Amino acid sequence: MKKYIIIGLLLLVVGSMIIKPLLSGGDSSEIPATFEFKDNLATVWNKQINLKINVNSDDIEKLELIYNDSVFKTWTKPSSQIVFPFNASYYGLGAKNLILQSTLSDGTILSDERMVRILSDVKPQFWKSKIDASFPHQTSSFTQGLEFDDQTFIESTGQRGESMIAKVDLKSGSIKNTIALDATYFGEGITIINGKIFQLTWEEQKCFVYDKNTLQIIKDIPYTGEGWGLCNDGKSIIMSDGSERITFRNAETFNVEKIIEVYDEKGPITRLNELEYIEGKIYANVWMTNSIIVINPSNGKVEAIIDCNDLEKAGKGLMGDVLNGIAYNKLTRKIYCTGKKWDKLFEVSFLKPGI
Repeated sequence: MKKYIIIGLLLLVVGSMIIKPLLSGGDSSEIPATFEFKDNLATVWNKQINLKINVNSDDIEKLELIYNDSVFKTWTKPSSQIVFPFNASYYGLGAKNLILQSTLSDGTILSDERMVRILSDVKPQFWKSKIDASFPHQTSSFTQGLEFDDQTFIESTGQRGESMIAKVDLKSGSIKNTIALDATYFGEGITIINGKIFQLTWEEQKCFVYDKNTLQIIKDIPYTGEGWGLCNDGKSIIMSDGSERITFRNAETFNVEKIIEVYDEKGPITRLNELEYIEGKIYANVWMTNSIIVINPSNGKVEAIIDCNDLEKAGKGLMGDVLNGIAYNKLTRKIYCTGKKWDKLFEVSFLKPGI
């Protein structure tokens, strides 16, 4: 993604947190109801677990189990240990808050909080990439986004002072026309929808919108956080930010519609970079690897991991950087891949097990 490595760490809060809007002071021993498990919890999608709750006081008027800001269960004047069958899949994969909130007879509120991480129940398949054809690629292009439109490649490039959007001839690799970003911007992923090109910027929190035919800027849209990859499903713009999160945005307003978190059976997959939507699935380069992952857009489950080592060996050349760039021609159903400053762009097939 960038010229240097950024490692994101997800820090989970361990232990109890006390909330006392009506009473100051106190320590964790005063919490009238607590989870029996002490550490944060990991579970699997659609698996029911029994939450054990210790009721340590007879002064609780109301006890609430709050998951991801929603009240899941309420008990009135609980007096003994509770075992609650809990399925954490309701809000999808990822790390979520789980709070046990006690309201005492005098109105004091005390809470015990944990983090729950929901893992995928799908073990990804392992696919291989196969080169079907190769084409020249400009070694000056630090590829950030790659799109196929009307028999023309639209490519966005990065690096401050070098960022641009270009229309590229497939067979020759020559750049037909371009529009450059101001040197203060680091260009990122692109997608084309409703006759417009949307281009992210890395740290500048601004999305530029262009007319697809003229490459003239129509407007720019602010957003919060980093911008990495873009694609669309024909309705929504789909955006990555370098974490395990993928955000779906309204194609007209750019407002957030929903967020999914990308997980396999072991944990989150971060550094999601260039994206492409291919026949109902999100394909994502994983930055600093030669892997492309296949994501279910409805829930974030990783369904396949594609080994693209052969692409790097054949296309990186002397000046090339990492694999980055996926484009799909909906008319021919052909897939294309390249990398940053590679000297080749490839038409590829992705081979599933048994093929």
